[in-house]
Amino acid sequence: MRVLALELTAFRNYAALRFEPPEGACIFVGANAQGKSNLLEALALLSTGKSFRTSREADLVATGAPAASVSARVRTRHGEVVAQCVISRAGEGARKRFFRQGRAVRYGDFLGGVNAVTFMPYDLQLVGGPAALRRRLINTALSQSSKRYYHDLAVYAKILAQKNALLRAPTVDRALLDTYDDQLAPVGARLVAERASYVRRLGAEASDVHARWVGASPALTIRYDPAPPIADEAPAAIETGLRAAFVRMRPAELARRGSLVGPHRDDVSLSLDGEALSRFGSQGQQRTAVLALKAAEYALLQRATGEAPLLLLDDVLSELDDDRRRAFLESIGSFDQAFITATDPPVMPPGASASLIAVISGALHLSHEVAS
Repeated sequence: MRVLALELTAFRNYAALRFEPPEGACIFVGANAQGKSNLLEALALLSTGKSFRTSREADLVATGAPAASVSARVRTRHGEVVAQCVISRAGEGARKRFFRQGRAVRYGDFLGGVNAVTFMPYDLQLVGGPAALRRRLINTALSQSSKRYYHDLAVYAKILAQKNALLRAPTVDRALLDTYDDQLAPVGARLVAERASYVRRLGAEASDVHARWVGASPALTIRYDPAPPIADEAPAAIETGLRAAFVRMRPAELARRGSLVGPHRDDVSLSLDGEALSRFGSQGQQRTAVLALKAAEYALLQRATGEAPLLLLDDVLSELDDDRRRAFLESIGSFDQAFITATDPPVMPPGASASLIAVISGALHLSHEVAS
């Protein structure tokens, strides 16, 4: 997969930009607040439909502008795709519209056209950070490769919001609460089944990558921890377990006025030789595990879609020492195109082509190729 042209209008600090990225790696360098991360944010928006930096989508629109536009022409194995996202101010917030080949499409139909794996400094908290961060990794990966998963995730979120609103009400209609649980059980079971399969494959891939870097010991293990726990990954068995958990947790949910069981409470644990990485791993061990996890995410998405996704590295290489930086880049050596922000040009793997692009106040200046 390769971006042939990227166009921005009133997006962040870019009043207007048309950029035709060269092949290989594009390394954006420049001082802070010049617009390096904004470029990767725009590309991620065309992949996931969401910003990886903010939940306030109005912030994406340049000051004083009514709307912003991000569009790209991308070559995929199925042919060229023109993807566009328009963010319009709406009161204190914003609304987004998505287009494919110039035609308006729903968000669910927009996903999967441009696939990307994003790695930013915050991802280094995947080990010890909140469970929501690990769930987001799984949801983003599966939503790009499976429209059914995204649909189930959206349905589950809608029903869950309705259930939580009911639990917070002064008077709770028990029959309606039963209805919501009946609706959550089958869709939640499908989500759990998909996640269990994905994490098993992710763990195997990450473990192999980790072993290539540091040897067979300490061994990296990644385990899916659903709520409630499951013994059988068949959706029917998971649904039975969810229904029983809903009944068992009903008094606690009423007391705490919130939903306490289901895929929204899932987590993923990482360990080295059986010891919890978040508690016993050094900072270096935790970073190496995260690198292996992101390399595995990239490999699985490539297999699921049949082509290399875009690789978006937002100032993460500067957070790594030379050995980890080199090991990670070599493990992703098959990328068709990568976009990297950095304060200093990184040393690229042997044979990888890279172009250095200076970013100054929302303007791009192609400097030269970076030697590997």
